[in-house]
Amino acid sequence: MDKLYRFGISLEKSLIDAFDRHIRKRNYSNRSEAIRDLIRNDLLIKQWKEGGIVAGIIMMTYSHHKRELVSKILDIQHDYQELVISTQHIHLTHHDCLEVIITKGEARQIEELASRLKALVGVKHLNLSISAVGDN
Repeated sequence: MDKLYRFGISLEKSLIDAFDRHIRKRNYSNRSEAIRDLIRNDLLIKQWKEGGIVAGIIMMTYSHHKRELVSKILDIQHDYQELVISTQHIHLTHHDCLEVIITKGEARQIEELASRLKALVGVKHLNLSISAVGDN
């Protein structure tokens, strides 16, 4: 872990009170950890926008009865095989499946993969979540 660096900030009383209520609801033990998370998240968004390397999870639900949908999903994943680390398939109901695709690579390419999957007829919902790769 890096050496800790202490610094002070000045905020309006109403803003710090609102922040304290917010971090209590999120179970932070102190302001420092909450501020660290805000900074990490902001840097991750910057990394995402600039096309940096990120880890991602694509989670989607779809109807497995839709003709050739599973084949199309697999074909798209193979088109992005350098990004796909792992997949997990779960049978939710007799008609619906959940697919979780773990990725690592350029943010732009992961977003492109998710967009192609989301556009398929029969995909009911798709969510993309990203995380940093490395020390931030």
